[in-house]
This record gives sequence, structure tokens and C-alpha cells, in this order.
Amino acid sequence: MGKKGKKEKKGRGAEKTAAKMEKKVSKRSRKEEEDLEALIAHFQTLDAKKTQIVETPCSPPSPRLNASLSAHPEKDELILFGGEYFNGQKTFLYNELYIYNIRKDTWTKVEIPNPPPRRCAHQAVVVPQGGGQLWIFGGEFASPDGEQFYHYKDLWVLHLATRTWEQVRSPGGPSGRSGHRMVAWKRQLILFGGFHESTRDYIYYNDVYAFDLDTFTWSKLSPSGTGPTPRSGCQMSVTPQGSIVIYGGYSKQRIKKDVDKGTQHSDMFLLKSEEGREGRWVWTRINPSGTKPTPRSGFSVAMAPNSQTLLFGGVCDEEEEESLEGDFLNDLYFYDATKNRWFAGQLKGPKSEKRKRRRGTKAEPEGANEQECGEASAQAPREVVREVVTEDGTVVTIKQMLTAPGPSKQPQSDEDDSPEEAGGPLVEPRPRSNAMLAVKHGRLYLFGGMFEAGDRQVTLSDFYCLDLHKMDQWTVLVEADPETQEWLEETDSEDSDAGEGAEGREEDEEDEDSSEEDQEPQHPLATPGEQFADYLPRTEQYWVRLARDDAGSEAKEKRVLKVAHAMAKAFFDDSA
Repeated sequence: MGKKGKKEKKGRGAEKTAAKMEKKVSKRSRKEEEDLEALIAHFQTLDAKKTQIVETPCSPPSPRLNASLSAHPEKDELILFGGEYFNGQKTFLYNELYIYNIRKDTWTKVEIPNPPPRRCAHQAVVVPQGGGQLWIFGGEFASPDGEQFYHYKDLWVLHLATRTWEQVRSPGGPSGRSGHRMVAWKRQLILFGGFHESTRDYIYYNDVYAFDLDTFTWSKLSPSGTGPTPRSGCQMSVTPQGSIVIYGGYSKQRIKKDVDKGTQHSDMFLLKSEEGREGRWVWTRINPSGTKPTPRSGFSVAMAPNSQTLLFGGVCDEEEEESLEGDFLNDLYFYDATKNRWFAGQLKGPKSEKRKRRRGTKAEPEGANEQECGEASAQAPREVVREVVTEDGTVVTIKQMLTAPGPSKQPQSDEDDSPEEAGGPLVEPRPRSNAMLAVKHGRLYLFGGMFEAGDRQVTLSDFYCLDLHKMDQWTVLVEADPETQEWLEETDSEDSDAGEGAEGREEDEEDEDSSEEDQEPQHPLATPGEQFADYLPRTEQYWVRLARDDAGSEAKEKRVLKVAHAMAKAFFDDSA
């Protein structure tokens, strides 16, 4: 009895410590989140001006990571939402919605009134009811300098049949967070983990919540057994038996002042609903056999055919006290829950035309198959137009000519069928982390992500497809050269204001959405050596007028002033 009581007290002590830490983080982050709320409100004011659904055929989305890519439950479409981009000086957040038509190999930008605010590192889950619904929870917004964070705790649903956004307000849900994971389980959404970060503190979670899709109510689950330690960015998937698997993830802890130590988890757990006991769940640690993924963070996950879970890429961080170096990956692993076994995904490589003909197989079906994977996109050079939204809502259009990705095509004649061609290097995405994955009709689609080259963060916008039944080779749907991407050093120039886009400075004339009053060069500039404490009083009336124009005549003066100060601070920091 004594030992048990001591163990229980220790458990309660850990809970109290976690609660105190959460309260401490919450208190310290409240002020900076209030500042960011004003900036978010400014962006929402701009979004509120959109009153109609507008669908515009467009080129592929601009580079981004930590967005969501989801397969439509009924149509041959993929849905891309949100994400972030960093160009060396500024952090850009998005709430754009793109639809990719798989059959036609075309992208469409869909503007819907009253969308969720800009965000990244959220979770998106598709369910079939009502003609298809896309549910989104949480995520984060960052200040332009990337130093402050706002973590959302809102829940949204996109009704795919009617193309309408709806915010679902239900009490008792998870606290604000990003990096969490969420899956559809029966007629519920199950959410696990994540983290909340402020300028000085952070906290990781291992709590579990359920959202009922019939009653629109949240409930916090309290599973028995020993579950995963707090973490974010883990794998979460539903097994054919109806259990939920958690694998890996990342967390960090402070080991001394201003020094944090990260942990790349590689343990695995099963969360199971107890039979005949509604609402009762139990954690069990499992140890799968087979070839397990090497420890990593930032990997991407999708559900493969036969209810297997697919894991792609990520980064293996090598940490020392004052430095962090990452080895980026592009490998594939599959987890078979029925056998409780991991295995590595090995590509077979393209089959030569001669071998097909010797077996009496025609080339046409392969060509048709390639077209389903979007091979039409590789036929000719094409103009790519990208849109980047700046902090003040200006949309900058960037045009670029991309050549056709030749390596994605299969050999078409005997002349091409050389030994080098048949046994040459496989086409595959470059190593990366935080990419977006989706599976439709047994094909894996991969978009974007990032890798590091020295001190530079390279954000990707390339797009690939892999037939998971054949596992032969990746097909390039959109090829992008990261070397053409502009990178602004921290010490770089005052030119950063002149080019709002991340890839050029000559787009203003072609930007149909930007107006004279939205362009930053018209804002009052800071004088050399001027501090923000001096800049704000000198320019306050200008920013108040601008904020009032955005907010409308019925907005409260206190709110207008808050938005004005946030806009002034964002512009001042940006032009410093």
C-alpha cells in the first residue's frame, strides 16, 4: 500500500507541475498574443471584404511548408490549405485554399467568404458526411519577424458541397496549440498532443480530446495505462481494428538558462476504446517488428492502401549545446498494423520498353497511367504565376517560366532503352521535412516542404506523385529549382520593402489586387536611427486613419488603436 500511495502522489505531483508550467506559459504569452490578435484582426478585416465565392484557375501554389493537403472524399481532387513561408527576413502565413484536379492536372484558387485566419501547423481531417467536410483545428500565426506566436484553439469546417466555411464554437475543447495530430474515428475527431510556445517559454502536450460530429461537443478523454510523453509532430493513424496508433514525434526541455535539448521520439503506443465501455480508453505501449524508421522529426504521414500508414522524409537533428545540424531525409516507411510490423518502401525503378514488349505488354496502358498521375504537366515549358500575401494584405504576383521535367517520362522507344536508362538513377523528391502528403486512388501526392542549405532555409513548391501499388518511380508533376528562390540575409538591405514578394521586385504593375492605399512605400518611413518609441507618436494618426478605414466606422476606438499600433509595429520592424 505504501509503495502504491507513493507512486500515486508522485503522479499527482507531475500533474501539478505540468499545470503550473501551463499557467506560467499562458501568463507570459498572453501579452504577445494580444499584440498578434490585433494583426490577425486586421487580416480578417481584409478577408471580410470578400463576399462572393471566386474560383480562379491558377498555376501551382507558391512555396510553403506546414500546410495541409487532403484528398476529397468523393471527387478526384486534393485540397491544399494554409501554410507558411520564410524568405530570410519575413515570415508569411497563408489562409489560401487551392483545389488540385487530379484528372485534369490543374490548380484552382478558391476564395470563400469568412475563411479561417492565416495559419500553419494546424490539422485538417476530411469526413464524407454532407457531401464531404474538411475539419480544421488549431495551428499558429507568427509575427513578421518570426519572434512571436499566436496559437489558435478554433475549430472550422469547410462544407465541400456548398463551398462554405463555418466556425464551430463549442466549449471544453483543447487549449491553443500547433503541431498536434487529429484523426477521424467513427463519428468523432480524436486529437492528441501538440505544443504552445511564447517568446521565453514553451509547453508540450500529451492530452487527448474527442469531438462528436453529431452533437458538435468536445470531451476530454482520460485513458488508463501509460501513454506517450508530451510531444508534437507525431504519427497518428487509425488501424483496421479501430485502434489509434501514435509513433514518434518531437519535444524539447530546458536543461539550463537559454539552452534547450530536443528529443526525437521513436516509441509507439496504441490507444484503444474499451469494448462495452463507451468513452473509456486505454493506452498500451507496443514494439513492432521489422525495419523501423530511424529517429527523426518533421516527417509527413498519410494512409496508404490496405490501411497501412505511410511515413515520408523528415530531419534527423544532431544537437550540441549551442548548435543544431540536420540531416534531411526522403525515404519511405510503411507500418502494417495487422502484422504490427514496419518495412521500408523500396522503389523498383522504371521498366524498360523492350522488357515490356518481350512480355507482350503494350506501352499504352503505362502512358495512360502516367496521365492519371498528371504526366500531362510535363509536356512543355509553361508559365508559373505565384501569389505572395504581404503583412498588409497586398497580393504580389510573381511570374516564372518552368521547363518540363523530362526525367518523369517513361522510355518511349527502343533507342531510348539503353542500359543506363533502364538502370539509371531513380527520379525522387529531394530530402525535406514538413512536406504535405495525401493519397488518392492508391497514389501518393507530395507537395512542398523545406530543407536547409547552410544558414539558408529553402522552402519548396515542387509536386510529385507515386503509384503505391507499383512502387516503380516518382512522377514529377511540378518541377521547381530552389536555386532561383530569393533569400534575404538578416543584414540585407532596405530593398526588402520594395519587393513584397519572396521571389522578385518587379511585380507591382501586374498585381491586380493591390491598390495605391495598400502599398507599403506610401507608409511613413522611419528616420535613420529612430526608435519605435519615437516613430509611433510621430505617425500614430496616419496608422489610426488606416486602421479605421479597414475596421469600419462602427469599430470601437480601443480596437482601432490596437490595430493601428500593431500595423505600425509590423511596418517599423519590417523596414528597420
